[in-house]
Amino acid sequence: MFKKVLIANRGEIAVRIIRACRELGISPVAVYSEPDRNALHVKYSDESYCIGPASSQQSYLNMEKIIKVAEEAGVEAIHPGYGFLAENANFARRCEECGFVFIGPKADTIEKMGYKVTARKTMMEAGVPVVPGTVEPIKDDNEAFEIASEIGYPIILKAAAGGGGKGMRLVRDEKEMRSALRGARSEGLSAFGDDALYIEKYIERPRHIEIQILSDMHGNTVHLFERECSIQRRHQKVIEETPSPFINDDIRKRMGEVAVRAARAARYLGAGTVEFIVDRDKNFYFLEMNTRIQVEHPITEMVTGIDIVKTQIEIAAGKEIPFKQEDIRQHGWAIECRIYAEDPENNFFPAPGRIYILKNPSGPGIRDDCGIYEGCEVSVHYDPLISKLVAWGRDRREAIERMKRALREYVIVGVKTTIPFHIWALEDEDFIAGNFDTTFIERKFKSIPRQKEDKEVAGILSAILTHINEKTKKPTEKSLSQDSAWKIAGRRMLMNRL
Repeated sequence: MFKKVLIANRGEIAVRIIRACRELGISPVAVYSEPDRNALHVKYSDESYCIGPASSQQSYLNMEKIIKVAEEAGVEAIHPGYGFLAENANFARRCEECGFVFIGPKADTIEKMGYKVTARKTMMEAGVPVVPGTVEPIKDDNEAFEIASEIGYPIILKAAAGGGGKGMRLVRDEKEMRSALRGARSEGLSAFGDDALYIEKYIERPRHIEIQILSDMHGNTVHLFERECSIQRRHQKVIEETPSPFINDDIRKRMGEVAVRAARAARYLGAGTVEFIVDRDKNFYFLEMNTRIQVEHPITEMVTGIDIVKTQIEIAAGKEIPFKQEDIRQHGWAIECRIYAEDPENNFFPAPGRIYILKNPSGPGIRDDCGIYEGCEVSVHYDPLISKLVAWGRDRREAIERMKRALREYVIVGVKTTIPFHIWALEDEDFIAGNFDTTFIERKFKSIPRQKEDKEVAGILSAILTHINEKTKKPTEKSLSQDSAWKIAGRRMLMNRL
């Protein structure tokens, strides 16, 4: 097993990986940008290094700075989390060239699955069902019109190098095609440096269901069942649950088998996800493969009892998956609500700021993967995800009720959050009945009651907390290993208090 691992990420996922490292006896090393100097993942790490200013390009996306820190800290492996460099084949390759284990799949796999046209072709060759569409990127506008006419509208344009909903345009008829092509190409070029597009038949009001897989270097591949990810806004997942209330045991079994086949076709290593789009008749089609740990992995951990992040690290260290497919069972039901610093009263506009008061929910069946603490700043520079709240129950009804109770216990003062939106969603009759698809929010969400907070009390507490943080914050400019054992012990005691 590794002795030291560098976490090339921030926020709640960095904290999650640090916790997995602790349980495996691994010393976690953090990196941070200047605005993240006092971030939670910095406080929880054994060592931490500044890698640049706020701009992601100069910090969390700067491969050479991260590699330099890895060399200075003497780590054996680098965990990229999700986002930033997690699905960057060049970074995975650079890690290997410099003698570090990249905790994820090989660079060639990331490259193959990251380019959506190649991924579709690979899946088709493996007998995995894919949505009807092009196998190669479209050459020009004329070809796009011809293919769309053959497939039949509506169609969807997708960036060949894309993911995360970027570079996508729904085209319902020929009149919309030319402007959609311009928009999709422009966004694809801006987001991925590649304006190539491909075309898929658009499936009306589909479900988005994914399968978690694990694969090791000894030829073992297993799936950990499905996650229902259909509650989305602008192609971004908002609420996830497992099992899915839509599919039955037969379809679940077939989807799992197909996901394992897809992982083997991609020569996958580590933890990953095979994503499917499912139509109203329960026909499922390959959508894409995420070559990293997923944001929503905790719900799978809650129902299977398997620590995915620890298993991912063990696989990277050369160990075999310690269980067989027949050993894996689903127990109960789990739901995840992504808590964002966003204003649902204002079209979910980002709402950065200082956290004046924080009271995390707890109690039976509740897990909160949180990346904030009282007095910290939610930065304007990065994704506004601040917490992933998970509720487990013996069945779906209990999981929903526990989640609603936990959401009402959750107190975050200082920034607007999506908590009221989640309460609205979980009380919606269609959600309760499992009668929803990827258009649920777009069709149904109108407004919520205004969020309230006591600004005067919040301001006073902010001043007090700022004073406390200045007095007690952890030094971050140098490795803790350079300090005395007494200082290290004192800082760890402080970390536990925080």
